Amino acid sequence: MIIVQISDLHVGSQFIESQFHQMAAEVNELRPDVVVVTGDLTNEGIRREYQRCSELLSTIRTKRMIAVSGNHDYRNTGYLLFRKYFSSPSISDLGEGVVLATIGTARPDRNEGEVGYRQNLWLENTLRKYAGRLILVAMHHHLVDVPDTGSDHQTVRDAGDVLRTILDSGVKLVLCGHNHRPWVWDFGKLKVVNAGTATSERPRGLFENTYNIITIRGGEAEVDLKIVGGRRMPLSDIVRDYSRLDSPDADGDRNGRKRPAADGR
Repeated sequence: MIIVQISDLHVGSQFIESQFHQMAAEVNELRPDVVVVTGDLTNEGIRREYQRCSELLSTIRTKRMIAVSGNHDYRNTGYLLFRKYFSSPSISDLGEGVVLATIGTARPDRNEGEVGYRQNLWLENTLRKYAGRLILVAMHHHLVDVPDTGSDHQTVRDAGDVLRTILDSGVKLVLCGHNHRPWVWDFGKLKVVNAGTATSERPRGLFENTYNIITIRGGEAEVDLKIVGGRRMPLSDIVRDYSRLDSPDADGDRNGRKRPAADGR
């Protein structure tokens, strides 16, 4: 099974449409079983952005598309429009023993995220029914902080409660977006995967527009990072090479490519 995770499109003032078309062409070549969009589909949560985003996403060929809302989507009462254009089930049986649960972490006109007691209780009670399956959870805000993202508005406010539920429920993979920084925390039985921005003007630092490709086989999930218009690599390489790639003396940028010489070569 192939699952593509795209995130933080920001259709609106930050959006790069040419990057979307390039990304869509690449995804269509993969013919993924599922595309998961982990929030901030729009920039201001207004109708014309939702309409355009819906049109664009319809060009991606996949058996199933599942979207969760982000804090930008909730701006300007945009949560009402999100329900109209991108309503997705909270729990989806993807087949092949794989189940995906989605959690809404956005709140109207707030940047920080929160799951909340009732939703966390729902998650705990629901996932009990799927014991023994490969369980994935998708949310917009971070469950665990990642490097290079500062200290404000990162994890959901009740991350401890949610993490306990996720660990107790045997979740294998958590998919997050929000801060445009690809990363993976591998805790052995649980991986927390963060996507970069696929199509906005605001990738962090030396990164470019990226998305994630998840391959599930034999009850295990492998996660690759794909640069839009560039190469594909295991997402774990970013973690492994973090210190080297972060060094001003490193030969390559964080995408693993040679930095240009001083004269522009």
